[in-house]
Amino acid sequence: MKDANFLKEHNARNLWHPMAHPGDSIANPPDIIVEGEGVEITDLDGKRTVDAVGGLWNVNLGYSCTPVKQAIAAQLDKLPYYSIFRGTSNDAVIELSQMLKDFFEPEGLSRAFFTSGGSDSVEIALRLARQYHKVRGEAGRVKYLSLKKGYHGTHTLGASVNGNANFRTQYEPLMPGCYHIPAPYTYRNPFNETDPERLAQLCLSALEDEIAFQGASTIAAFIMEPVLGAGGVIPPHESFMPGVREICSKHGILLIADEVITAFGRTGDWTGSRHWGVQPDLMCTAKAITNGYFPFGAVMVSDAVAEVFEKDSTGKAAIGSGYTYSGHPVGAAAAIACLKETERLQVKDNAAARGKQLYDGLLRLGEKYELIGDVRGGHGLMCALELVADRDTKAPIDKKSIGTLHNVTYEAGAMVRISGNNVILSPPLILSEAHVNTILNALDQGVAAVS
Repeated sequence: MKDANFLKEHNARNLWHPMAHPGDSIANPPDIIVEGEGVEITDLDGKRTVDAVGGLWNVNLGYSCTPVKQAIAAQLDKLPYYSIFRGTSNDAVIELSQMLKDFFEPEGLSRAFFTSGGSDSVEIALRLARQYHKVRGEAGRVKYLSLKKGYHGTHTLGASVNGNANFRTQYEPLMPGCYHIPAPYTYRNPFNETDPERLAQLCLSALEDEIAFQGASTIAAFIMEPVLGAGGVIPPHESFMPGVREICSKHGILLIADEVITAFGRTGDWTGSRHWGVQPDLMCTAKAITNGYFPFGAVMVSDAVAEVFEKDSTGKAAIGSGYTYSGHPVGAAAAIACLKETERLQVKDNAAARGKQLYDGLLRLGEKYELIGDVRGGHGLMCALELVADRDTKAPIDKKSIGTLHNVTYEAGAMVRISGNNVILSPPLILSEAHVNTILNALDQGVAAVS
C-alpha cells in the first residue's frame, strides 16, 4: 500500500465517488478507511470508530467474520469463476439456491435468480414482472407503481421507479410508465396527517385511485421497501404493506418487495415482508447476503410466478436477462457461509434488542434538542434523525451545519451517514450494548455542536 502522505495527496483526485459532487469530494476529501474489525473501523490516521453505517447497510456480521473469509479463500483455490449461463452451473450456487429456498419458505419464495448486487436485483425483478404477464397473455401490463421517497437503485428502470428527485432529475427523461403514490411518511405528507394508521389508509386509497386511473390491466407490478431506507428510514404503519398486498392481489398486479436492505435480519425479523406478515411475488436481495465481502445478489421468485414460467410452452418464458457474474461461485460460497453464520448467531434477535436501545436513546435526544424534528426507527437496527432549523416550519437544517454534526460525531467515536437533512444509522447486527451507547454519546456531542 502507498504511504499515508501519498494517499492523502491523491485523495479524491483521480476517482469520482458515488452519490457525491466531484468538486465537493476534492474540496472536502473523504475519510480514508484502512482497517475494520468487529463493528469498528480505523482510518488512515489511526482513529478508530464504531461503524454506525454498517458499511452501506450491508456489513451485518461485522468486519471479522472468519467463516465467510475462509469460504471465499477456499472457493478461490477450488474454482475462482465459471458462468451459469445456459448449459453450465457450479456446485456452490446449487447449494445456495436450496438454502435460500428453505430460508424464504415463510414468504413462499422458492426460486433464485442471481445477480451482482441490489440495483441488478431490482432491474431483474422489474423485467421478470413484465415478462410474467406477457407469458400469461396480458402483454399490456407494462407499467410500474412505487412510493415517493422509495429507493430502488441506480439502473435506469430502478431510477425510474425511485421516488426521490436526487436520483432522477439529472438523468431524465427516464423510463415511461412509472407512477408514484405518496409514502406513509408521517412527518411530511401531502395530507398533513400525523396519525400513522390514518395515513396508511390514505396512501392505500391513493394507490387504488392510481390503479383506477391507469387501468389495472396496464400495470405489471408495485415495488416497495417494507421499511423505506435511503429515503430516510420511514417505517409504515403495520396495516400498510398487508393493505398493498391485498390491493395488488385484487387487481392481478405483482408485488415486488425490495429487501436489498431489510432482508437477513435488519428489521428484527428475517425479512421486512415477514415482519409485516406479507408474501410478495418477487423479492430483491443483496447487501447482507454476503456481508459486503463479495458483490452478490438474488431475486427470489414465488411458487405461483415460477409455475407460470416453468410450464410455458410458447418460448416466451425464456429469460433474456443475466450478468457475467450471476451465480459467481465465490459469491455463492460467501453467501452460503454468511447465511449459516447469520442463522447461527440469530442476528435478528440482537437487531431487535439493540435496535430498541438505539431508538429509545434517539428519542431521548429528540426531547433534548430542538434541532431534531423527527426520530424514526423502532424496527430493528435502522433508525434516523431528521434535523430541522425550525420545528414549526420543518425547514431543513443547512448543509454546513449537518456537515459539522457529522464531523463532530465522527471525532467523538461514531461514523454516521448523512442523507440530505437526515442522519441515518444502520450498524452491524452484532453490535453490543456498549457500542450503542458509544453511538448515542457521539451523536449527543454532534447535535450539541450545531445546536
